[in-house]
Amino acid sequence: MVKTKQSVSLQPELSDKIIIAGLDEVGRGPWAGPIVACAYVEITPVIGVKITDSKKMNEAERETAYEILIKSGAAGIGMVEAAEIDKLGLTKANRLAFRRALENLQITPDLVLIDGNDKVDKASILNIPFRSFIKGDSAIRAISCASIVAKVTRDRLMKRLAKKYPNYRFDEHKGYGTSLHRKLLKQFGVSEIHRHSYKPVQMLLQAALPED
Repeated sequence: MVKTKQSVSLQPELSDKIIIAGLDEVGRGPWAGPIVACAYVEITPVIGVKITDSKKMNEAERETAYEILIKSGAAGIGMVEAAEIDKLGLTKANRLAFRRALENLQITPDLVLIDGNDKVDKASILNIPFRSFIKGDSAIRAISCASIVAKVTRDRLMKRLAKKYPNYRFDEHKGYGTSLHRKLLKQFGVSEIHRHSYKPVQMLLQAALPED
């Protein structure tokens, strides 16, 4: 990627001379669907819309913010599908989502700000300098932006998957382990987009195996 040299004000409280990307993911916990990470650089300052941790926003607020964020900055999306999560394990899958998000970002940042306290190896973020912040999706604007874009991207994907797999009603629970999802899993079994390595799904798979 070629670094884009431009004058941007991404995080005025940190610097107006370097390019800062927020990096966050959604979907570590669900039983089905992908992990989705977003690397986001705010180019044109976003005003007049709520920007915070996506979990603290309702769907309408997230959708409104998403539409403005997409027009006001650069977003790189990284997805890791259920089968990859089963193969790699959650930690490595999460790092791969981060890497793909940064690879798909059209601007090369000087600094990456990451939510959480998980250990992140430099290779996962293309050797770009980074800082991690506990509850960064609430406290750090760049991470909040990434959180919103990642969440809306994944929710929209799960709604599309609900049409492909109507029995599971993914548009309602987004793949998370709700009582409804558990009920539908017991009724219809495990689909190809379920995470077979997750304990509740494993238990259902084992129950479906014939006895010797």
